Order: sequence, then structure tokens, then C-alpha cells
Amino acid sequence: MLISAFQLLQIYVKYQHIMSLIKSISGFRGTIGGLPHKNLTPIDIVQFAAAYGTWLRSRHAANVVVLGRDARPSGEMVHNLVANTLVGLGFEVIDLGLSTTPTVEMAVPDYKAAGGIILTASHNPVEWNALKMLNHKGEFVTKKDGQEILDLVEKNQYRFAEVKNLGKIRPVTDYIHQHIDKICALSMVDTYSIAKKKFKVVLDGVNSSGGIFVPMLLEALGVTDIVKLHCEPTGWFAHNPEPLKQNLTDICEVMRQENAHLGIVVDPDVDRLVFIDENGEMFGEEYTLVAVADYVLQHHKTPVVSNLSSSRALRDVAERHGCRYYASAVGEVNVTEIMKRHDAAIGGEGNGGIILPELHYGRDALVGIALFMSFLAKSGKTCSELRATYPSYFMSKQKIDLAEGQDIKSMFAAFKEKYKDEKINEVDGLKVDFSDSWVHLRSSNTEPIVRIYTEAKSQAEADALADKVKAELK
Repeated sequence: MLISAFQLLQIYVKYQHIMSLIKSISGFRGTIGGLPHKNLTPIDIVQFAAAYGTWLRSRHAANVVVLGRDARPSGEMVHNLVANTLVGLGFEVIDLGLSTTPTVEMAVPDYKAAGGIILTASHNPVEWNALKMLNHKGEFVTKKDGQEILDLVEKNQYRFAEVKNLGKIRPVTDYIHQHIDKICALSMVDTYSIAKKKFKVVLDGVNSSGGIFVPMLLEALGVTDIVKLHCEPTGWFAHNPEPLKQNLTDICEVMRQENAHLGIVVDPDVDRLVFIDENGEMFGEEYTLVAVADYVLQHHKTPVVSNLSSSRALRDVAERHGCRYYASAVGEVNVTEIMKRHDAAIGGEGNGGIILPELHYGRDALVGIALFMSFLAKSGKTCSELRATYPSYFMSKQKIDLAEGQDIKSMFAAFKEKYKDEKINEVDGLKVDFSDSWVHLRSSNTEPIVRIYTEAKSQAEADALADKVKAELK
């Protein structure tokens, strides 16, 4: 896909007002180009990679770091800067190249590495990129760890290796096969039943890593009829890369044209997963985890965990199986912390993130696909029939942009005061539970916005509640 200078100019003009750099405990994220320390420039990339490497060096004897990226146009440039900064610190870099977030997470402990970095801005538009940092377990660094790395960035004090102690880059291009093999070997993944069903699947790979690796998984599961949509890994996203209904009109139309059984959509780094039913209708982003949890609970009576912004439907399904449900703050590291505390065999986030500890503690769209298709094949139901077995809740996910310097605390305090007679939860942002609906407000870790999540018994009610809250916050 060729991009003209004029198209590049259009992209810059469209997004220049939000160009920014966000340093947080979850990583370093920003827009490519612009001014150092205001945007994600080569200077910032080297500084952040050096801080992370310095932190690793103080924590672990292992001299290995795993590195992978999604297909963004800036990916190769960022990748080279990070890899060679780590070499300059004396590390051996296991270079997975174009990869997925869950693949890098799994590779870290397999290579006995000190940590890993994934270069992806996840669902953010094409002009963004990020360094997402993992510990030696292949899990995202904790809040405390993230703060220590941020402190190193501020101090800007690094000690690089002498020439005889420089590290090296070791390309590894086939680790994805180990990832897929481990998924297919899971007892709950039934490749025989999937192959027997002869599913026709439409895949939207959003022109990133999923366009390569999801077909590899599907073929390993026995799926031979695959219609590929936006599967060229150019990184120039054919639509907004966040897998929300308003961004997925293409695949919904193709589903109807192709008379396919199942549509699959992943985000650029393949840790979020959305399904489309045989009628070209959304299965429901929130219901990805609901359905997979339903299947897992048929095999293991275990607690289930999701975050505060996830649907009540997961709680209902857990109770149907006689199991406990727990809620965490938003963020993969928070979900996994609660999962470990309660020894949960399944959990995740309502944005289509599946965490199966039997494989690894990370959101993984690939294992989510394998589990869901096993369930679908063995259930004897169509996708829409399976969806009809779950209680119907409807969510609205909106956001408001924050002006520079805007006081979020006072905004939330005023909102809390307004609804002080309702059930309030302040574990993560501000959640207000009403009798038959809820609203959850939280400032994003990755963008200068406040996210507004609502849920109710109808889409109209959820949208109306979100619009009401949005107006009140403004």
C-alpha cells in the first residue's frame, strides 16, 4: 500500500493537535516525529530503552532481552533504535521481529530472559507507537517497577558497555510456531472438532501482525477456508484499529457476502479479539470473554476475573456455574494480580482480552480464537445461537478529550458528589452502580482522555446514560 506525500500531510494535519508523549508506569507511548520530550522521537526512544535496560541490569543476572513489534510504519525505526540501545548496554537481544504481544510475553520465560519489550501502540492510530515493558516472567511490569523506570528516565544516568562487552542481536523468526503449538496442545482446544465442522472464516487483520499469524493458527486448527481482509502487514491501517462496531463495517458486509460461519477481528498487536456472527452482526466485544469463560468453566470450576469496566454478563455466567466472580482495576497487570490471588483459571478484560494462565498470564487473542472455536464446534450451535444463551447487556464506550492541565480530580469529585447516594467504587477512577445500569469513569494511561463506559439493559439506555454523563463532565 503506497502512501503519497499528500496523504502523509493529510495524516499529519488531521492528528497534529493531539501529538503528544505519555510516560506512565505501563510504558512509554507517543506520536512519532516532532520535538524531543514532547513526542516520541529517536532521542526519547533511546532514553526510554536505556532506562529500561538499566533497570533490568540492577534486577537480574540474565543478559537477555526479548524484542518484538507490530507492523506500524514506524516500527522498524523504533525497533532498530531499541535493539541497538540494548546492545550498547551489553544485552543479547532475542529479536522476534514482526510478532504479537502474547508471543513476546511467552518468549521471555522460554529464553530465560531478564525481560522483554513489545513495540506497539495497540489500538492507537498509525502515528502512535510505544515501548511496553515486561518483567522476567513475561508479564507487564508492576506499578512499583514502572515508577522505578520512570525515575531512571528523569535522572538520565546510564552506564553503557565497553566495546569488548557489547551485546548482540540474535534474530529468531520461528518462535510463533512454538506459541501456536502450545495452544493446539491445550486439553480444551479440540482441533478435531474444529476441522470436522469445516468452518468458513473471515479475518480482518487490520494490516498488522494478525494478518500473518492468525491464518497460521487457523490452519493449525484445521481451518482451510479463510477469507483474508486487510491482512497485508503494511501497518497502514485500513480503518481505525480499535476493534469497535463502528470501525468494522467492512468485515460485517463481507460476512454476509461470503456466507461465512465466523468473523474474527484482532487489534494490531493481537491481544484483543472480537467475533462477528454468521449474519454479519457483532457477537459483542464484551462477550468474547463471556463465551470463553463459559467454555473454560465447563472444564474447571474456578473463580473468574475481569476489570471494573467489563460487562455484568461475566458475573452472571460465573454464578450459573456456581463460581465466584472478582473485579479488578482496569489493566492487564491488575487483572492478573487478582487472578493469581484467587487462583482463577480464566480471566481478562471486556475489550476482548482473554487471559488463560495455563498458557501464560497475558491477554492472548490467539488462544481466545482456539478456545472459542472449540466451544462453537462442540456446541452444535451457530455463532448467533451461542450468543443468545447469554444475558443481554448493552454497553456504550465513549470518551472526552482533556485540555492541557485540566484537573481530573476536581472533575471526578464533583461527579461523585452528584451521585453520592448511589453505590460508589473508587478502586480505579470512579464507578457508579445504579440498580439496572452503571457508569465507569477513568483517565486513560495511554491517551489524554477520560473514558466513559456505561452498561444498561438496552443500547438506547446505555447510549443515553453515556451522553448524559458526557454532558455533565463537559
